[in-house]
Amino acid sequence: MDYGCFAPVQAFAEVFRAFGIEPEMEEVRKPMGMLKRDHIKAMLEMPRIRGLWIETYKKPAEEEDIDRLYRLFEGKLMGILENFTDVKPGVLETVKALREKGIPVGSTTGYTDQMMEIVTQKAEEHGYKPDAWFSPDSTHKRGRPYPYMIYRNMEAFAVSCAAGVVKVGDTVSDIKEGKNAGVFSVGIIEGSSEMGLGRDEFERLSAEEKKRRTALVREKYRSAGADAVIGSMQELMPLLESVFLIG
Repeated sequence: MDYGCFAPVQAFAEVFRAFGIEPEMEEVRKPMGMLKRDHIKAMLEMPRIRGLWIETYKKPAEEEDIDRLYRLFEGKLMGILENFTDVKPGVLETVKALREKGIPVGSTTGYTDQMMEIVTQKAEEHGYKPDAWFSPDSTHKRGRPYPYMIYRNMEAFAVSCAAGVVKVGDTVSDIKEGKNAGVFSVGIIEGSSEMGLGRDEFERLSAEEKKRRTALVREKYRSAGADAVIGSMQELMPLLESVFLIG
């Protein structure tokens, strides 16, 4: 959901501006997919932002500062989240194809249970409902890149071996989560946070620019350890049929 991952991006940017720090888009997107408090902490540890914070507040950010930013972020995100819940192209068709083959669909997230109440309700209205989902609230706040949300899904589906699991995600944190869990990990390029473009923006790119940006995202996933990288969800079933010989 949320082609280009704009809901948290907007909220993170507004929060840092409220504290007198103008973040760059690369800084906002780099930790995407992590538990949101961890995301804020990761941004505050970035050299440029850390320097600006010290310049503004005369000391490095502390845990209480992270808490203050997170409280503001949570309020901002909850206020806009339902506006960013459109299902990405190919998702509904792919989920239907998986279920027809008896393959359950689980989900992990960087959102909290409270945020997911909004997301899951809107997703179902749009036709998507995973068979199970787990947030960091179910894993003692250890979100991505920790593997524990994947393990909770495996437990829910009574999966006995990681070799039978495929992790599909659109952030580097997703890939790291999958690799840490020991499962086959797939990065998706179009509509991803790593691409960082809305659907119309992506479609307006020239063929040459699409190729250039796609190559950059592909390399990010590969560097994170991705076992495979696909352009869109429409390519997932052919990949699984090829690699796992499902049919």
